[in-house]
Amino acid sequence: MKGIFYSHIAVALLLALLFETDVFECGNFTEDANARFVTLSLMELATIGLIPSALYLFKIKKIHNDLVELQPEALLKWGVIRLDMLGLPLVLNTLLYYMTMSPAYGYMAIVLLLCLLFVYPGKTRCEAEISDM
Repeated sequence: MKGIFYSHIAVALLLALLFETDVFECGNFTEDANARFVTLSLMELATIGLIPSALYLFKIKKIHNDLVELQPEALLKWGVIRLDMLGLPLVLNTLLYYMTMSPAYGYMAIVLLLCLLFVYPGKTRCEAEISDM
């Protein structure tokens, strides 16, 4: 799971590096204001919805029972889902930031990066999450 955790961050950093070194062209998103508005609105809703969902995911009774009963298999499954809930929007917001140069995407990417730190898949955290509290 640590590989997934670091891969999302690495892809976001790679995108930033490629755009900052002019390998990819910045700001080449559509000129259609409606498309930009819809895209920004969807990403804001996704970010606002996925952050608390991902942070609360292991507290849901069904998922917690699954984690306690099936331990390693369930932890891998739900851990990957939780990391993807935060990591994929992080990468998408980073890409959209450079494609539009709109600071809102950059701020959302930073917030998602900080939230990823709260679900870091360390050994002690994983052991605590599969124990019956």
